[in-house]
Amino acid sequence: MSTYLVIGSGGREHAIAWTLGRDGAEVIVAPGNDGIARDSDIDARCVDVDATDVDGLIELAEAESVDLTVVGPEAPLCDGLADAFRDEGLAIFGPGEEAARLEGSKAFANEIMEGAGVPTARWEAFTDPDEAFRHIEAVDYNVAIKADGLAAGKGVVLPEDLDEARETLDSFMEEGRFGEAGERVVIEERLEGPEMSFIVVTDGESVVPMATSRDHKRIGEGGTGPNTGGMGAVSPAPGVEDSLVDDVMETIIEPTLAELKRRGIDYRGFLYAGLMLTSEGPKVLEFNCRMGDPEAQALLFAGNTSIGPILQHAAQGTLQYADDLESASCACCVVLASGGYPSPERDTGHVISGLKAASTVEESKVFHAGTALNDQGDFINAGGRVIGVTGRGDSPEAARNRAYEAVQAINWTGMQYRRDIGR
Repeated sequence: MSTYLVIGSGGREHAIAWTLGRDGAEVIVAPGNDGIARDSDIDARCVDVDATDVDGLIELAEAESVDLTVVGPEAPLCDGLADAFRDEGLAIFGPGEEAARLEGSKAFANEIMEGAGVPTARWEAFTDPDEAFRHIEAVDYNVAIKADGLAAGKGVVLPEDLDEARETLDSFMEEGRFGEAGERVVIEERLEGPEMSFIVVTDGESVVPMATSRDHKRIGEGGTGPNTGGMGAVSPAPGVEDSLVDDVMETIIEPTLAELKRRGIDYRGFLYAGLMLTSEGPKVLEFNCRMGDPEAQALLFAGNTSIGPILQHAAQGTLQYADDLESASCACCVVLASGGYPSPERDTGHVISGLKAASTVEESKVFHAGTALNDQGDFINAGGRVIGVTGRGDSPEAARNRAYEAVQAINWTGMQYRRDIGR
């Protein structure tokens, strides 16, 4: 029986731990959360070692004789956690620091795409807010303003006018909204069309694609309001044909990996391409070096393949011998968030009711993200995105109905969610 160490503490990490543990493996999560520790579906325990504590995580992996470590969030990868593990001879699934720059720097990702001939938006990078603003005034297209570094999925603004563009540049570059991550910005042509998330497992040579998915980023129904880390996801992405998947593999995934290899960069991990399906074909909005959240909840709950051996092959560089990933069904994940989210001023500390009732809904699963146990042993909301309620079924509508049936059982003061996920 394999022992896995999952690094991270959110809903994505709960989904990864659940997927690895459902086949009987022992799963350790660092630091995890109370919901993962209380999940009776799997043999999982949480250990109080922070995802940024490199020495502590290496000690833990060695002490527990871990067969494979799987990294959930992007920040430890961008800080070189995978490199540190490999230097110690420890098996880990996740790209090294140089490869993780695909997510850690928007400008670097665009340079890789230019070198690979990958279709994406027109772009320029700036460290001076006045120069950036003059560029926005001069171009003949609508723009997206992106913090160059990591911003927890919230570093993109689509300004409606020049006033909002100026305010965004000041917020990012002068007021330090995202710290160092916003000291440089990338100004991109704003692409139009439906979005699609496409995630693959790779060892830098071979690729095992996952099913397509679609994330719903904005806080409000109909795609309104500010960006969030993700308010829900569906898999497969609506209206996507197999031929489009083949096109994405040939024009985006394979050339990107080839360009990384040409530069001497070894990429082993999840590679996430956020795509816009434009009238000219799919174009890249962004690359991530990990699974999406909440895409992970939908993709992993729908799957029927044991993912552990596939990740082990990828970590070892032998992915060509791995099985394909298969989805047994469609899935829909609805994120329940705290009042005030995505603002930093969130209304937390309220007792969550209905979790037991939600767990009885057929073909549904509650993945915990920002929850904690209070002194009375009750779950409370303790973060921005609190729970990812996920349903699966033979059709998108069946999956959606199951997710929302379970959502209706759950409540706490200030709870908010979108009612149009999958629409």
